[in-house]
Amino acid sequence: MSETAGYRCPMHPEVASEGPAACPKCGMDLVSAAPPAPAALLYHCPMHPEVEANAPGACPKCGMDLVAMDVASDSGEDAEARGMRLRLWVAAALALPVFVISMGPMLGLHLDAMLYGWSRWLEFGFATPVVLWAGLPFFVRGWASLRNRSPNMFTLIALGTGAAYAYSVVALFWPEVFPISMRNEAGGVPLYFEAAAVIVALVLVGQVLEAGAHGRTGAALRGLMSLAPPTARKICHGEEMEIPLSQVSVGDRLRVLPGEKIPVDGEVLEGESTVDEAMISGEPLAVVKQAGDPVIGGTQNQTGSFSMRAERVGADTVLSRIVGLVASAQRSRAPVQKLVDRVASIFVPAVVLVSVAAFAVWLSFGPAPALANAFAVAVAVLIVACPCALGLATPMSIMVGVGRGATEGVLIRDAEALERMALADVLVVDKTGTLTRGQPTLTEVIGAGGGDERDWLRLAASLEQRSEHPLAAAVVGGAKERGLELARPHDFESITGGGIKGTIEGASVLVGRRELLEEQGTSIGAVLADRAEALRRRGRTVVHVAVDGTLAGILAVSDPPKEGAAEAIRALRALGLRVVMLTGDAEATALAVAAELGIDEVEAGATPQSKHDRVVELKAEGLVVAMAGDGINDAPALAAADVGIAMGTGSDIAIDSAGITLVRGDLRGIVRAVGISRAVMANIRQNLFLAFGYNALGIPIAAGILYPAFGILLSPMIAAAAMSLSSVSVIGNALRLSRVSIANR
Repeated sequence: MSETAGYRCPMHPEVASEGPAACPKCGMDLVSAAPPAPAALLYHCPMHPEVEANAPGACPKCGMDLVAMDVASDSGEDAEARGMRLRLWVAAALALPVFVISMGPMLGLHLDAMLYGWSRWLEFGFATPVVLWAGLPFFVRGWASLRNRSPNMFTLIALGTGAAYAYSVVALFWPEVFPISMRNEAGGVPLYFEAAAVIVALVLVGQVLEAGAHGRTGAALRGLMSLAPPTARKICHGEEMEIPLSQVSVGDRLRVLPGEKIPVDGEVLEGESTVDEAMISGEPLAVVKQAGDPVIGGTQNQTGSFSMRAERVGADTVLSRIVGLVASAQRSRAPVQKLVDRVASIFVPAVVLVSVAAFAVWLSFGPAPALANAFAVAVAVLIVACPCALGLATPMSIMVGVGRGATEGVLIRDAEALERMALADVLVVDKTGTLTRGQPTLTEVIGAGGGDERDWLRLAASLEQRSEHPLAAAVVGGAKERGLELARPHDFESITGGGIKGTIEGASVLVGRRELLEEQGTSIGAVLADRAEALRRRGRTVVHVAVDGTLAGILAVSDPPKEGAAEAIRALRALGLRVVMLTGDAEATALAVAAELGIDEVEAGATPQSKHDRVVELKAEGLVVAMAGDGINDAPALAAADVGIAMGTGSDIAIDSAGITLVRGDLRGIVRAVGISRAVMANIRQNLFLAFGYNALGIPIAAGILYPAFGILLSPMIAAAAMSLSSVSVIGNALRLSRVSIANR
């Protein structure tokens, strides 16, 4: 067979064909041997997510580096980031001698004499590649900002460094154009090559740090994607063979050995094990898995071996959907960013005007040399006011916060949901599937006396095997959990609205409502009737069991609260949220669950429309409403709420209608969501304070406000260092979100 055959058998790689066919050994369809074409990697601006491109570059609006939209597919640092790092090293190496030559006299070093009068030309020689090559991206972005009428930080950087360099070139080559008062004894004019070169180097430091920060915000997602193993162990015709993960199809039977990662989402067919799902759900304890249980691709199998059926592969797996949701959320913008954009659009032109005004004031009233001082002040104002920290304040916090949420099992769809969650006043929660497990469970077995409860429970469960009633599964499941072996029923009969009857191992068994048993001649004693009524008041559904015409006992079935639900409600109330249960269940059941969980406000018998209307009413009262639900009937209310919270175990429609999804459907995830959102918004406020604080202090100092009293004049180089420090402070503060405690916020 040709070595270039286009199709091969995944079970028998030696079987190949030029075209599609079936394997003659195992009958499986041959699959393409060609590696899949890599998907195009798109890039976007973190400040303006609507700006997209299919290659790295700069945003035409703000000049920031575009970052990969699909951080999971991105390998990390791209060519643009590596190029910026190279420019930094070159700029640093060449700016250092310029700085030493220029600052030498201040340190007692008369380098001009030592260099035989060539020092000014050496400054020009070293500074020129720094400004014109290493700083070229800043000039390109600055020009683009003017062309697009969108002034930004690179407008100021390009104006400041360009003016310093151009002024110095003219002063070096044509000093005669300057007033005599500006010239020194040798006829030279002060140069600012060192300012231009050092400013470029410092701005490059900020750009490299920013690129590294963007890479770290995507590290959580790349870490999640790396959880999926590259191969899977497929079972076919009794044989096991390792195949690439990309070749796994829905319905394939797979083997997972101890210590291996589960390849795709599916259901356990045979075997039993414990699985560590912490990286997906945040739950630290391993989960027991046996036949019929779902498993999630990328989670870690621990103790046992089992076979599974693949049910979701590729982009449909929970892991892939998590990555997609988080990546999308990181590209979104919080409403607070709109305010920042409006401020920035006014800020840059205002800074240019301040720079011009400072130049005019110093030129007219400043000490000699007036022109040199005026020029230095104007450049310092432009550089120190660079709004890069202002631009980074919101998107950096959102990207880090959304990534933190993913590791906590909280998927945040967009930045608006994050911001609204932090402001929530009231949490409206559905009951079934949200507060409770969403499936009936046998909770009490109470005998009438005179026999072993296990005996008549086994008979009742054996009969319920034939029933299609929702409560039947609860009785059967409860019996199996108690280790009872069920028998095959005979003469089975379903009585509409009443119950079921039949014969089990020669005994006549009747299971159903009290009225049915009494109609069939079975007496219900007063004591057991009172017990049954007490159970109903607690929200239980009561089933009566009679064997051979005699009451054997009663079974209580309920939908118990989820583990940790009561703890979550207490925590949410401690966080200041008002909790309202809104359910379609009967009032008695709803009140029983509410009492158990500590919920004071309960509205039962709600329809999908009334749930929606109640959420709208709460919003009309001026409250910020969060709604948590899991079913199709919750979708209208989830969409109407300020922020919808869907259980990851619920319906796809509910998830699509929500802004936040809890992977495991655990209500403690809402507590984490509130903590994360509040931490992110607090972090954004801190970042904005830092950004505005630097500018509020830096601009007046750069303009020379301290000179009359203290004789302090801020050099352009110090201004550049302060500008870079403001960006570093914002980035560092945002990255704290990956470690900050999210409890009790």
